[in-house]
Amino acid sequence: MTRSAEVSRKTKETEISVSVHVDGKGKADISTGVGFFDHMLDQLSRHSLIDMTIKAKGDLHIDDHHTVEDTGIAIGQALSKALGERRGIMRYASIELAMDETLTRAAIDVSGRPFLVWNVGFSSPKIGTFDTELVREFFQALAQNAGITLHVTNHYGANNHHIAETCFKAVARVLRAALEPDPRQPDAVPSTKGSLKG
Repeated sequence: MTRSAEVSRKTKETEISVSVHVDGKGKADISTGVGFFDHMLDQLSRHSLIDMTIKAKGDLHIDDHHTVEDTGIAIGQALSKALGERRGIMRYASIELAMDETLTRAAIDVSGRPFLVWNVGFSSPKIGTFDTELVREFFQALAQNAGITLHVTNHYGANNHHIAETCFKAVARVLRAALEPDPRQPDAVPSTKGSLKG
């Protein structure tokens, strides 16, 4: 079964189209109008090996918030759709990811139950023109709509760009590991309930 999906989302604030291919090579074609966010989404695709095509147009004359949050919603919905019943996945993963002076931990349960635990702080409200608080907003939208439990903790770091980037890379890596096929139970839903739909 091909684990791919497309989602389109249109509101008065944003117009977004997303396609994902879970068993890809990490190829990304991304344009949201927010340069730093595009860079982070490219990291998410590259390190998860999920091919992603993301096109977003939003009310950037107001700020980046709606574009970032709604893109997270659309990616989450596309992932949930692509995974279907979530049969044969490893389900759980965690990683400690280092980048220069920064260390960030991510842990995931592809459970069908959305939850975000966020222990990440930034020393500045901006990375360039990008609001650092939007990093959390993105992952909240992603977790909620993908139906995943996600814990992200930054242990330490001095550079805010590095802190944000380790969050995206760490989440990418746990997505990759948790969505890998389990060779010992390729057709089973990895739950005693028999369902990972919440």
